[in-house]
Amino acid sequence: MQSIFNRRENKYLVTTEQGAALQRQLMQYMKIDRQGEYLVQNLYYDTDDWDVIRESIEKPLYKEKLRLRFYGQKTNESRGFLELKKKFKGITYKRRIDFPLCELESRGIREIVLSIDSQISREIGFFLQRKAVSEKVYIAYTRIAYNGIDDVDLRITFDKDVFFRLINSDNYNSGDNRQILKSNQMIMEIKTAGAMPLWLTKALSENNIFPIPFSKFGTCYIGHIGGISDVA
Repeated sequence: MQSIFNRRENKYLVTTEQGAALQRQLMQYMKIDRQGEYLVQNLYYDTDDWDVIRESIEKPLYKEKLRLRFYGQKTNESRGFLELKKKFKGITYKRRIDFPLCELESRGIREIVLSIDSQISREIGFFLQRKAVSEKVYIAYTRIAYNGIDDVDLRITFDKDVFFRLINSDNYNSGDNRQILKSNQMIMEIKTAGAMPLWLTKALSENNIFPIPFSKFGTCYIGHIGGISDVA
C-alpha cells in the first residue's frame, strides 16, 4: 500500500447538480474506485490553543497537519492511517503509516508511532515532539472516487454529507454532529502528479466549476470552533 504521496490537489465547492453533471462526463476517461461509495472518518490533531489550524489558515508558504483516517464503520479489523500532511508552494506531501485501529484502546498515538521503525514514523514522531497535540476534531463524510483509466496519476473525489464534532474526551463519539456544508453542496478534489488534462479543464469550464481554497478542518475552525469561547 502506498505510504508516500506527492501531488497537486485542487479543491472545488460544487452543487449536487454540478457534481452529477461532471461525473457523467468523467466516465469516458475515468472509472469509479472499486469501493464505490464509502464512509471516510478522520480525527484531527491540534494543541489546546488550536495552533496548528490557526497557522494553517494564515496560508504560510509551508504548513503541516496530522490526522488519523479510517474507512467504513469501525470494527475490530479496522486499520487506522496516521497521516502527516505537508504543503509547500502548492504541492501536497503526505506521509502515512498504518496500524490496527484497536491499538488506540490501550496505547496512545505517540506510543504507537514510537513502536514503528520507519523513516515516515520518525517524521511523524518529530512532529509530535514539536507539537503538544491531541485529538481535537472528528470529521466524517461519504466519498465516491474516480481514477484515471489511462492517466493513473489522476484521481477525483466527491465528498458529501460532511459533518464534524468536537472531541471532549478519548471517545471520538463525544459531542454533537454539526454540518459543514449546505445540503446541496459537495467538495470535489482533483489530485494530479502534473498538469490537468485538457478534457478535464474543458469539462470544468462547461459546468462553471472553479477552484477555491478549502480545508474541512479550517472551515470547522473558522465557522464554528473559533467562536466557541470554551474551546479556543
